[in-house]
Amino acid sequence: MPEVLPTRPAIARAQFGRLRALLAEVLPTNSFYARKIPDGLAGKFSTLEGFAAEIPFTLKSELVADQLSNPPYGTNLTYPLACYTRCHQTSGTSGAPLRWLDTPESWDWMVRNWERVHRLAGTTSADRIFFAFSFGPFLGFWLAFEAGARLGCLCLPGGGMGSVARVRAILDHGATVLCCTPTYALHLAEVAVAEQIDLSASRVRILNVAGEPGGSIPATRQRLGEAWGGARVFDHHGMTEIGPVTYECPVRPGVLHVLEDAFIAEVIDPVNGRAIAPGHNGELVLTNLGRTGSPLLRYRTGDLVQSAAREVCDCGSSELALEGGILGRTDDMVVVRGVNVYPAAVEEIIRAVGGVAEYQVCVSAGRALTELVLKIEPAVNCGDVIALVRQLERALHHALALRVPVTAVPSGSLPRFEMKAKRWVKD
Repeated sequence: MPEVLPTRPAIARAQFGRLRALLAEVLPTNSFYARKIPDGLAGKFSTLEGFAAEIPFTLKSELVADQLSNPPYGTNLTYPLACYTRCHQTSGTSGAPLRWLDTPESWDWMVRNWERVHRLAGTTSADRIFFAFSFGPFLGFWLAFEAGARLGCLCLPGGGMGSVARVRAILDHGATVLCCTPTYALHLAEVAVAEQIDLSASRVRILNVAGEPGGSIPATRQRLGEAWGGARVFDHHGMTEIGPVTYECPVRPGVLHVLEDAFIAEVIDPVNGRAIAPGHNGELVLTNLGRTGSPLLRYRTGDLVQSAAREVCDCGSSELALEGGILGRTDDMVVVRGVNVYPAAVEEIIRAVGGVAEYQVCVSAGRALTELVLKIEPAVNCGDVIALVRQLERALHHALALRVPVTAVPSGSLPRFEMKAKRWVKD
């Protein structure tokens, strides 16, 4: 049973109390928000709805501009620089990277949120967690590792290893939980086949994945589970600048719940900024309630989601449910001959057909009309490459009402990714 407040009114009351405490701490000394929020405005609202109506959005472009004007960390700092002990950085996949500082108190708040993600995935102190990534400047790796250690798990770092070494380490250590991106989990399984390493000997029972929409895409989830001997796929998401945000519903795979004891979540129309009705797609907007040292108020994340009605879920949680998880990003959509095409939709088609080890989508925007071309590496056990190509072309045409040429390329010719996959290439 999720560790959440039992009713919507109780959640809202707790959120509002934390919000008022956050603003009281932040606004007197945080010059970034002092410039955005006129003096006295924070005291004019008495509900969460009033907060959303009065407080402006925070945009990533504002944060980037602030850090460029006030290097290296910008002015979104509530305390003197000497109070901060952690520095992390966004990936920069959708613009200039952001540097983000945290105090010990803010860091502890985020670790506690990540502990909850681990617990809801089914992880216990008896588990051995393998972290299959290099420990660079991105936030999530360090949080996930520290949260696992606090739970009492044996935490196994996979930094500085190649993929073959990581597969062998997972088996040698008897790891029971694997943390990485969905793409990299599939790649590790591919490496195991190439190296004739039998993953049926693996003890991995949970694949805790994030960083891409794949963890909530049914066909990708199925392929992941099959590749790892029936391990349960658990999706979640977060951002370096905002922290860990969601966890997968324990009884409805592919649905993410927002950690609403830690965040105020809104779903808006990305064009006009107005709240949308449940059941419609919109952009996720978040206010973190405990990262006092470097807060974000009404932050437009750029993540596209579909919000469900705020009611009790089958799992018992009253926290906001996002149907289908993170559907994509507002800047990822490509319009091809009048059709809105999202990367997650294309991945679902490819994984549902099967037989593809890796793929790349080439977007040609230099012509009068934007065109897509799909390159695929057939899986090693693919018996008829021509038939696979034709099947994919039919499936893409049926699902998208577009004719997308598919080309098979030699094995190993397409890039592999440890971090977020960059499969869409624009010319």
